[in-house]
Amino acid sequence: MAKSLYWADNYLEKLRTPEDAMHLIRPGQRVFLGSACGEPQALARALADQAHLFTGLEIVRMMSLESAPLTEIANRTYETNFSIRHIYLGSARSESFADNLRFVTPMNMSEVPSLFKSRKLPIDVALIQVSPPDDFGWMSLGVSVDVTMAAANSAERVIAQVNSRMPRIMGRSFIHVNDVDCIVEHDEEILTIAPALRSPIATWIGRHIARLIDDGSTLQVGLDANSQATVQALSQKNDLGLHSQYFTNDIMHLYAIGVINNRRKGFNEGKMVASAAIGTKELYEFLHDNPAIEFHPSDYVNDPYIISRHNRMVSLNVAKAVDLTGQVSAEAVAQTLFAGVSGITDFVRGARRSPGGKSILMLPSTTADGKKSRIIPMMCDEAVVVSRGDVHYVATEYGVVNLFGKSLQERVIAMISIAHPKFRDELFQAAKEARLIGPERTLGEAAKAVYPVNLEETVTIDGQPIIIRPAKLVDERRIQEHYYHMDKDDIFLRFFHEKTSFERWEVENKSQIDYIKDLTLIAVVGEPGFGKIIGVAEYLLLMDSNMAEVAFTINKEFQGKGLGKLFLKKMADAAREHGISGLVAYTAAHNQGMIRLFKGLPYKVKTTFDGEALTLSCKFDELKEEGR
Repeated sequence: MAKSLYWADNYLEKLRTPEDAMHLIRPGQRVFLGSACGEPQALARALADQAHLFTGLEIVRMMSLESAPLTEIANRTYETNFSIRHIYLGSARSESFADNLRFVTPMNMSEVPSLFKSRKLPIDVALIQVSPPDDFGWMSLGVSVDVTMAAANSAERVIAQVNSRMPRIMGRSFIHVNDVDCIVEHDEEILTIAPALRSPIATWIGRHIARLIDDGSTLQVGLDANSQATVQALSQKNDLGLHSQYFTNDIMHLYAIGVINNRRKGFNEGKMVASAAIGTKELYEFLHDNPAIEFHPSDYVNDPYIISRHNRMVSLNVAKAVDLTGQVSAEAVAQTLFAGVSGITDFVRGARRSPGGKSILMLPSTTADGKKSRIIPMMCDEAVVVSRGDVHYVATEYGVVNLFGKSLQERVIAMISIAHPKFRDELFQAAKEARLIGPERTLGEAAKAVYPVNLEETVTIDGQPIIIRPAKLVDERRIQEHYYHMDKDDIFLRFFHEKTSFERWEVENKSQIDYIKDLTLIAVVGEPGFGKIIGVAEYLLLMDSNMAEVAFTINKEFQGKGLGKLFLKKMADAAREHGISGLVAYTAAHNQGMIRLFKGLPYKVKTTFDGEALTLSCKFDELKEEGR
């Protein structure tokens, strides 16, 4: 009798039990097992239960949750029954990573589908999980399209677990009943992962990074508590979009409150695009038949060219360690939900090529026990996942630095500035021994300083955003450039004599500060890491009087526009917070601008003149009388 062409008839003919379906697998074959939360659990269990019947099977899987103990069986019967090939190393139960490292095949996710489709790694049998068919016989791969679609399309034989709880997700996520060889109907809960607990460190990292993300940006978010904390920090942003390897609960939350609307993506506008979902049952319900969401295979989602077509593409990923030159390790570690080679490099490169794009790598400054620095002198035993030439922004709880276009010496100083203070001296000495920085360099007060992010503020002057913030170690050269570009009259007012040379050692102490006894604030325009300093304000504690001596300079084109007033108020607030009694400034008698600024403070101002310089002073416990 001729085989029916009607899909519903074929569906019934292909029905099998999980045990019977395993009889379609032959010794020595390569078997792909659906990935992550899309793992066909009933099929995985049946395969594990019948392991003793097989010889020479190679199981290919990506980021498995191990709902069945296949790795354990492989460890016990390696080269007899099973061997395992992990395309991506990752699991919520990460304590077994070290023991199973030999099973890993490091690849960028964008290239895995072509590995299957080209038959360079031929798949004999694909075990997948799908939604029930629609009226036309199409079944959705649901929460796991990624590399599963390529495996299913290129496999000699496809065995599908049909699960009514699998969400039907739009996009290139569908496979037809006629393209499946065997169907196993088995309903069960889709694998879920609860959102990772937020740590104070992750929250601080998120706050730092949120300042770099502009309204209208398109996001890629890695699977890690630090990445997700960053997403939570974006609740005040507007018109964000999503193009990411994974869809998570936090992304759902940002969409629900209107922060993500995909209106300004520049590509695939109106759609959140991903290749898989990892999260809770509520997330899967949100994804089901949602027209705002499309899932596509990894060779599309992770293609750097596709990524680069989005406006202001921002990739957010977590590193395990970064060395002083910018080399990044991102292998899986116990503290993360998921981590690995995966698509980090794809998104790092794609985001950097997008209009206004940024690549941001984040990591806690130390290991969970605080005993080791995650910023290390040089990669030795660690696998480098992102090369130093691809690294853009790096963030810890101590701040964010931009390594792009920086020399090795500049990178060393930048990375030390965001390391944990207790490790900065030893990192600095290691860099000196490696000749990555000059022998004359010192860290000064900055060795133990904690950057006061609360002093950061963005203001708009003449339509141009200006960031006012405390100076960092990395600002030394740009502070020097600021002085070289000052008007000669302003130089005289600041230094009380003509000056044409500003050597490095003279400006070094303006960035090597502790933010308490000495504080330097700068005003910056332009991209973080490459901006131009247009103003410098500083105070230095006079120990004998407990007063802070203040001085500042502002580029001619920005004078008279309120920067000086902002500088002075911030320095007064910071000095008062640290127990300093008041402010004092020495200036020329004809410097009416400085005199007006000082007298604009809410304190009584004393003025004295010694024949050469005018002294302005005020104490924080002596408030100005009302009306004066």
